[in-house]
Amino acid sequence: MIRAVTIDALGTLVHMQPPGPRLKARLKALAGVDVTEEQASAGFRAEIAYYLEHHLEGGDPDSLDALRDRCAGILREALGIEEVPLATVREALLGSLHFDAYADAPAALEELRSRGLRVVAASNWDSSLPEVLERTGLASLLDGVVSSAGAGAAKPDPALFMQALELASAQPEQALHVGDRIDNDIDGALALGMRAALIVRDGDRPSNPGVPVISTLAELPPLVFDA
Repeated sequence: MIRAVTIDALGTLVHMQPPGPRLKARLKALAGVDVTEEQASAGFRAEIAYYLEHHLEGGDPDSLDALRDRCAGILREALGIEEVPLATVREALLGSLHFDAYADAPAALEELRSRGLRVVAASNWDSSLPEVLERTGLASLLDGVVSSAGAGAAKPDPALFMQALELASAQPEQALHVGDRIDNDIDGALALGMRAALIVRDGDRPSNPGVPVISTLAELPPLVFDA
């Protein structure tokens, strides 16, 4: 019997608004710098590539503060605006990041917990993940939050899953993980002995992912309780 659900954040619980237009507007407002949306988006891609490689270094407020400074430096260099103070670029960068909960997330989380399951977010993210989920209104619908930076390991490493399972008071065989990536979410969960479900919100479904595939979180409770 499934007693707990661990659930990915980005692409599963929340999505990010396109950052390019927001970054363009913030740079203009804060520094009087004009960049195109294409330039802003390209700069953001350079920054996010660096962030993804180094996000485990943001495991507490101090280290996250330093990581954000480095990310701002990558963005400033990518945009060729070295004359703009780093603090200003950082403010523009952080102001361009806006996350919203998927519309189907709250009801699904509420149903899972109302029927006695513990639900823990487990995602590759820095230590700000609890704050992000708080701002989206989802934190109160979860029994816990584990970020890869807090766990010191990113999915598919079992350390993140194990920490989430500890919060959920469940053994791997008693839990199901849902996420949007086969490599990080599905392979990682299955390797630990958990069940898994793949969410594919857009695009074509994999022909043979080896696990159930859902298109919205509204399909998750029936999947869990019928398992």
